[in-house]
Amino acid sequence: MEERLNALEIALGNEMNEHHFYLKNAERTVNPVGKAMFAQIAAEELEHFERLRQLADNWKEDRKWPETVPLKVEDTMVKAVFGKAARSAGKTAGDAYDLAAVRRAIEFEARGAQFYAELRDKSADPKEKAFFGLLSDIEREHHASLKDTEEFFVNPAAWYQNAQSSGLDGA
Repeated sequence: MEERLNALEIALGNEMNEHHFYLKNAERTVNPVGKAMFAQIAAEELEHFERLRQLADNWKEDRKWPETVPLKVEDTMVKAVFGKAARSAGKTAGDAYDLAAVRRAIEFEARGAQFYAELRDKSADPKEKAFFGLLSDIEREHHASLKDTEEFFVNPAAWYQNAQSSGLDGA
């Protein structure tokens, strides 16, 4: 019980720190792809924070997984936001700050996915398993989208070529 509450406190801190990181980078960058990606992930991390805060508050009060708090987390929209921003941005590479921020974010998301997967695997409650599994999956999706963003920033022309040819089946 205490271990889960401690894990939730860590998760709350991580989600808020990541929210601020993404928000700061969305405001700083002039690259439209970076701006869209950072802003979208900032919003999603804030939503994760709110759901985790509801969970922690309820758990502290009831000492068990909540029955009534709505703990569904919205699916991530990062892939759609990235694709739309990349198509409209042109072949503009990210600057060194954008690239460093994306690489740092890739590390955040990998650690977050692992952290939530461990919470999922330690739980016996099916609702708890499903909730932490969803958070882990979303963090993995953020990670994959950030890897795409990294590729876009490093070599936009190659990214466009791969994006255009990935739908072709050779027929």
